[in-house]
Amino acid sequence: MLDSHIAQAITQAVEDGFDRQMAFTKDLIRFPSIRGQEHSVQDFVYQALEKRGYAMTRFSMERDAIEAHEGGGKYSPEHSDAPIVIGTYSPRETHGKSLILQSHTDVVPTGPSDMWRFDPFDPQIDGDWLYGRGGADMKAGHAAMISAMDALTSAGLAPAARVEIQSVVEEESTGNGALMTFLKGHTADAVLIPEPEEEMLVRANVGTLWFEIELRGTPVHVREMGEGANAIDGAYRVIKSLREVEKRWNEDRHKHPHFRTLEHPINLNIGKIEGGDWGSSVPAWCKFQCRIAIYPGIKAADAAAEIENHIAAFAKTDRYLSDTPPKITFNGFYSEGYVQEPGSEAETILSHAHQVATGEPLNSFTTPGYLDCRVYRLYNDIPSLCYGPISENIHGFDERVSISSVRRITVAMALFIAEWCGTSNI
Repeated sequence: MLDSHIAQAITQAVEDGFDRQMAFTKDLIRFPSIRGQEHSVQDFVYQALEKRGYAMTRFSMERDAIEAHEGGGKYSPEHSDAPIVIGTYSPRETHGKSLILQSHTDVVPTGPSDMWRFDPFDPQIDGDWLYGRGGADMKAGHAAMISAMDALTSAGLAPAARVEIQSVVEEESTGNGALMTFLKGHTADAVLIPEPEEEMLVRANVGTLWFEIELRGTPVHVREMGEGANAIDGAYRVIKSLREVEKRWNEDRHKHPHFRTLEHPINLNIGKIEGGDWGSSVPAWCKFQCRIAIYPGIKAADAAAEIENHIAAFAKTDRYLSDTPPKITFNGFYSEGYVQEPGSEAETILSHAHQVATGEPLNSFTTPGYLDCRVYRLYNDIPSLCYGPISENIHGFDERVSISSVRRITVAMALFIAEWCGTSNI
């Protein structure tokens, strides 16, 4: 357990540097780093870490290596080619445990900007809330992990073990950025990812599949539409059939201990649909994109095969689709979920750090969303702690993060680093 004087010095250092931390967070938000457009923000992070004296590494995705791994997300033309950035701190003498601090800089699209209270890439503060796309998910966490390390320096301390700060992309689409760090050999004794998780620790989360279904129809003039085949109508029927898979998988939640109490852990989302060429022609084509969750322990390939078999069986019963079966393409996430079992030393230390920072015990919960922790837990086989600030509206309009919560979790992270890695005087 940390000496109380050291804990007080670290806490004060976070407080003293918090205005700079908020300014840095705003700088990150100003980059419109949607998928494929993360190059500039990754350059910014690289320069920020380099100025702090970290040993810098930058590398690209290696498609062959990712596709050869069972946890690799499927490539599509939209896959980002932005680099992965890693800054490494190495102590003069090691007498603690090594640590990865990881965050992603990619953000989801904003939707119509006129439906936002503020410009989504012009961060604004109103009361306790910092608004902006990606501010919560997860640029506030990104700035917090760097600022937590800064606080140790300001308190005259240095970690007594290696610390890697990893800045990745493709977290929102494939998880391939995190996987690439593993494939490059980057590991540590634990990882902490400050996603916006309501000041709680994620105990378990789902795996995720992305796929696109394309249908072909027979175009005719609408006056003779009964003689054609409407691909958009066909898409509705396929979607209705897919809801049967969603229902069946949700009924299986009792088989998965961490998901039994969740009412609807498996969510099928129809995220994008397009089709047809002319309002007075029966549409000859339609395609739609889906995301569905899977339980930990279920292989992505097995879940994908079940979806393919279900659609193939349904198509045989459909008057039009039996002749032109839907085409299914897996085009993004192809990941298994994970469980972080309780009892690790890393969790014990984070619990203590959280208690000191917030005055409250650390709670854990299960989330039906994707997290990069799955890479470090399943493949690095290290304690993988996902813990971050209170937020609202992530992936929605007026995304915002609680400033007071960011302050608290930054203190907790800095205290965790100090106790997990040990410290020495600068």
